[in-house]
Amino acid sequence: MRTGLVFDIKKYSIHDGPGIRTTVFFKGCPLTCWWCHNPESRGVEPFVYYDAERCIGSGACVEACPENTLSLTAEGLLRPEDLCCGQGACVEACPTEALRWVGQRYTVDELVVEVEKDRLFYEESGGGVTFSGGEPLLQWEFLLDVLRTCGARGLHRAVDTTGVTSREVLDEVAACTDLFLYDLKTLDAELHERATGVPLSTVLENLDHLLSRGARVRVRVPLVPGVNDGDNVEDFGTFLGSLPGIEGVDVLPFHTSARDKHRKFGVPWLMDGAEPLAEEEVRRIVASLESRGLTVSVGG
Repeated sequence: MRTGLVFDIKKYSIHDGPGIRTTVFFKGCPLTCWWCHNPESRGVEPFVYYDAERCIGSGACVEACPENTLSLTAEGLLRPEDLCCGQGACVEACPTEALRWVGQRYTVDELVVEVEKDRLFYEESGGGVTFSGGEPLLQWEFLLDVLRTCGARGLHRAVDTTGVTSREVLDEVAACTDLFLYDLKTLDAELHERATGVPLSTVLENLDHLLSRGARVRVRVPLVPGVNDGDNVEDFGTFLGSLPGIEGVDVLPFHTSARDKHRKFGVPWLMDGAEPLAEEEVRRIVASLESRGLTVSVGG
């Protein structure tokens, strides 16, 4: 039976598509964005995470470890990751969830059952389910099974994607997706590859392909200092205004809350010194995009 790896499920989401939604975050991403808000999503395997702030020093995890590799110190738990057996006995033993899995496997039926718990909210608000990540298209076979099952049950389906995939996968997913939330980071090809680790050409070609086949698409633009703020917003406006058929643009202001996540998960934070844009600057950017005839929202 096919399974998929999910690292979070967010209920009552109002920024990931129309209405009230459940957002399912798939693990694994081909990008390494400097400002990534979900650094725990990057790897394609689950891992055990230790949150020192939750630890009460009970020692239950030490006793449960079958490899006897854990030890408690005055600074907290010492846990050599290269010696971890990956069985999760320490997670099950921890009374405060200071140790927990990042990444949980679901069957299609298990995941759809979880999504359908909020069906009443979807029906009253015109909402549904959004598949995000990471990059959900990395697990495209599982995603297709879930999309088809949700469609058969009358649920509105959105896919939040970076667009980094093959044309064949994109076509299969588009056939059973009601709305794409399509990420576009910058139009500077050299900067895009430096800041995300992937070529801009793939992103633009797949966006053009989706629009050419009549897919419903909203473009999402993170406003990242030094990447796509300032004068290059004018380039975004010109480019997006020329696209046939996009339903709108969501601008996502940069914030520094991801800095702590990077620290917790041992991922370098590459945005030192960057600060959120002032509200008046965000309003100026929105006005500039709207002047191109675009429908713009802030925050999705």
